[in-house]
Amino acid sequence: MSARTLSDQTLSLQERADDRQLAVSFRLLLGLYSIIPLCLLLQLFDVWFWQGALQQSLPSSPRQFLLFQILFGTPHIIASSILLASNAEYLKMYRLKIILMTAAIILIFGVGSLFISYRALYVAVAAWTVYHVLKQQLGVGRGVYRLPDWAFCLLLWLSVTAGFFVYIGIFLKNSLEVQQLEWIKLIAGGLCAALICSALLCQRYATTAVGKWFLWSNVLLVLSSFYLFVQQYYFLAILVPRLVHDATAYIFYVVHDYNKHRLQPQNVIYHYAARCRLPIFVVLPVSSFLLAFALQSYGDSAFNAAADFLFGVEINKAISVGLLGYLALMHYYTEAFTWKQGSPYRRFIAFSK
Repeated sequence: MSARTLSDQTLSLQERADDRQLAVSFRLLLGLYSIIPLCLLLQLFDVWFWQGALQQSLPSSPRQFLLFQILFGTPHIIASSILLASNAEYLKMYRLKIILMTAAIILIFGVGSLFISYRALYVAVAAWTVYHVLKQQLGVGRGVYRLPDWAFCLLLWLSVTAGFFVYIGIFLKNSLEVQQLEWIKLIAGGLCAALICSALLCQRYATTAVGKWFLWSNVLLVLSSFYLFVQQYYFLAILVPRLVHDATAYIFYVVHDYNKHRLQPQNVIYHYAARCRLPIFVVLPVSSFLLAFALQSYGDSAFNAAADFLFGVEINKAISVGLLGYLALMHYYTEAFTWKQGSPYRRFIAFSK
């Protein structure tokens, strides 16, 4: 989700007595950051008591766990797509932007892949991914700590740049030379030090205790990932920001759908859910998790079976890379404007401290 669009928001899952709308409080979102000390304690316990058994059992990155992909990343991307595509007024309003972005993705990653190296495309997507994740988190708290624009941008870009080097260090480590990896650690460490100094400078603008907590929670989000990366707990280094980001997004999606469909279902999904007496809270999470499981586990084989039967050809990873990759890129793009002030999404979001 876009940080700019969420900058004036405080979120808490609690019902308003006046209109029965859901509101999302800042304290609820702040609680998601408890994953940071939990992962740090796991790493320390592994060093102190378990002789590195946890480190040896974890994969080098979360993407090596199919279960991780089913639980994190893919479901919230699918949920975002469902939210946009299942509401006709949203789809109509953003139709032209979707068409143009689809053409751009085909051009860059289809035709462009013939001329642009895989590593260059990977680095570009990595940068966009890190920017998307961290801009959401910093932007969510912006309305609480109310930093001046220069202070917010300073913390944002230091966080994104440091996070980018950590991401590259984790996912490209096997293709990097030892000296290159050391340079990445050194650069990321320098950026983290600058982030700490900048946060100390900027925290005076946060006038509330909750604002300061959220500011430092976002700083620790980057610092903990860097620390776990250096300690070679790559799985945990990615798990920390991934869980916080995905859970934050789901809170917005569920609140939106509850407030939009609670009195009268507005699309076919919630019409059927109402007939089946399914609570609104579970419809989007359950449907997106089931779709993520089906596409990740059986999508490629089902697509290849159909393609082989109809055309006598097979296309490797058409679903797991092609379709889900397209949805991810579209998610990064659409979330930058669908939650802006004045958008139809925002009419169904209520906030409270």
